Amino acid sequence: MKVYGSEICGDCREFKALMAQRGFTVDYVDITESVANLRAFLQLRDQKAVFAEVKARGGIGIPAFVKDDGEVTLDLNTALFWIGQAPVEENEGCEFCK
Repeated sequence: MKVYGSEICGDCREFKALMAQRGFTVDYVDITESVANLRAFLQLRDQKAVFAEVKARGGIGIPAFVKDDGEVTLDLNTALFWIGQAPVEENEGCEFCK
């Protein structure tokens, strides 16, 4: 799974903390690290309907989770299911994750 995010995004930092806590890894692409990364994310965001509601609210749409087959979700528990991880628990301390 590929995850588009940014170090300046609180939800993305919480996701990365969850990864560290649980001990799993993904292909994490920081969209603010390079113009190439930003372009790749914007191309994805412009093509996938899943981003429509977020864009309408003026949001960015990160973290964005991309399954190996190209399916995209903005829902953490869906993404965790894709990689064989359990849904987040109330006691995991991640506000984004709930």
